[in-house]
Amino acid sequence: MSKYSLLWKYVSHDDRVTFQLTFQEIENIAGIPIDHSFLKYKKELIEYGYEVDKISMKNQIVTFHKIK
Repeated sequence: MSKYSLLWKYVSHDDRVTFQLTFQEIENIAGIPIDHSFLKYKKELIEYGYEVDKISMKNQIVTFHKIK
């Protein structure tokens, strides 16, 4: 089980093509703070039908995009 499994399940149940979550929202959903390892783990999201489109460190926002 991935440390971001709760987040991936949450994202996979969203029907929007593109949406954003703040770092704080991600921490609340996943139960852990987002850290540098997120870059490694984000590849797992493809299995759930989404991908990480953009990570804004300045605004602390992650943009998710549904894979066609």
